[in-house]
Amino acid sequence: MLDTENQTLKDILIANECCTEEQLAQVVEEHERTGTPLQELLVDFGILTKEEILEQIAHGLGTEVIDLSSLEIPEEVIKLVSPTNARMLGVVPVSYDGSTLYAALRSPLNYQIADEMRFIIGHDVNILVAPEEQVDKALDKYYPNDDASAADVLAEMDMQDVADVDEDDEDAVTNAANDAPIVRFVDAVMYQAIKDKASDIHFEPFENEFKIRYRVDGALYEMAPPPKNLAIPVISRVKIMSGLNISERRRPQDGKIQLKIAGKPIDLRVSTLPTQFGESVVLRILDRSVVNLDLDVLGINEDVLEKIREMITRPNGIFIVTGPTGSGKTTTLYSALKEINKVEDKILTAEDPVEYDLEGIIQLPINEAVGMTFDRALRAFLRQDPDIIMLGEIRDIESGQMAVQAALTGHLVFSTLHTNDAAGAVTRFVDMGVEPFLITSALIGILAQRLLRRVCPKCKTAFRPSDHDLKMLELERADVGENMFYYGKGCPYCNNTGYKGRKAITELLVMNPKINDLILANAPTIAIREKARELGMVTMREDGVRAILNGETTMEEVLKYT
Repeated sequence: MLDTENQTLKDILIANECCTEEQLAQVVEEHERTGTPLQELLVDFGILTKEEILEQIAHGLGTEVIDLSSLEIPEEVIKLVSPTNARMLGVVPVSYDGSTLYAALRSPLNYQIADEMRFIIGHDVNILVAPEEQVDKALDKYYPNDDASAADVLAEMDMQDVADVDEDDEDAVTNAANDAPIVRFVDAVMYQAIKDKASDIHFEPFENEFKIRYRVDGALYEMAPPPKNLAIPVISRVKIMSGLNISERRRPQDGKIQLKIAGKPIDLRVSTLPTQFGESVVLRILDRSVVNLDLDVLGINEDVLEKIREMITRPNGIFIVTGPTGSGKTTTLYSALKEINKVEDKILTAEDPVEYDLEGIIQLPINEAVGMTFDRALRAFLRQDPDIIMLGEIRDIESGQMAVQAALTGHLVFSTLHTNDAAGAVTRFVDMGVEPFLITSALIGILAQRLLRRVCPKCKTAFRPSDHDLKMLELERADVGENMFYYGKGCPYCNNTGYKGRKAITELLVMNPKINDLILANAPTIAIREKARELGMVTMREDGVRAILNGETTMEEVLKYT
């Protein structure tokens, strides 16, 4: 199903007889299969050049194509649009005649952006067409920094303009959600979250207050709470942006918002949940520029990394990464796939959802609504002649048995499980109903991991641990020696949190004959864990203590996560 912008482009091309219905059908099919932008595919298929596409868009909109790179835009025109709105909406104001603003848009076919601009500046807006890369360069040139935080926008907002809304009056809710102050506030909240490298934004209505919180480096931080009467228009604004039904407030809904900030594509997955005092909304931010898919930068200990690299280059078997939600399992598996991705290997992944595009790897989104489950995807994969398969998660006996079957028929399988530690993943397989002898034949290793916040390098402060500190970590003074512990005092660089960035702590259970004997004997998790330690496995707690002594993290983080 094409979105509105692509449908409009398709209609323009057909109306102007730029290509045949058959040619466009092929392009649309490829777009829906791969997600590659429609305009890019029109060029790749040799149907139109970039310049011809821009001319057709301008013709369809009754406007013109301009060369932004040759213009010097007056400062008074630039000031008509705030940095927040210019970057969020992808708008470069070009000229103003006293009643109408002429502006180049990164997405000229998105009529909602022009409508939002009219709300924001209170004047008519005429759209001009320019190459996307020129719009991005102009934004960097004229709006190099955006200092307008959500708190600034809130302070400037005239609360008399934001009336209480009856949530049962759909027209009133829609109008409130499209009011310029609300549009600007929501845009600023999203922009600030992305600028602060947050992974999630939480909009939470309570009986007497409305909270907005960001998750940065795994911890939630609350921004200055907006007035309670903003809850309905703000949440409705988010629902409109993500294409959700604003009148449906009794059922959970899922949607997505696609933004481009400073030329970077950013996806926001939107989830609504009906609560006692209104809908709670969470936005998961997928910013591809923040994630570095490289095993070497995950903070995994060198000797563990060496063993992981040996496992992921084997011809067959199952490699599992385990841990709770948000512990970086998918990032670790993506980094492993990226490292072993070679022309001679066919790699297929089944994910719920596909979070990052990997060049040269075929990725399938799981869609249970149409029956595309993990086990069905895996069954289809085995007919596609793969070498390596990644299964987003092993959830049940069907997907567990299919993964084992794939490994035993000569495929390397990567997947994840939700267990507390590496040994727990073995008993989880048994609990699912997978036969122990099949587990020992297929499983090659299990990596358990957590993400800990790193101490801020700018305000890192050393201290000597007390006896109480050592007791909490189950350490003796001799274990620590003269090593110091560290904490972050808080500074502008880390937003006064004392932490900046995250690192992984891990434990790696390598399968071997002694561990296999315990599995075949149906030994409990604790027995498998103790045998693995006896054979040299470093536990997550021990890895965490090593990170404390190396000055990478704090005692509080290690105690919290291990």
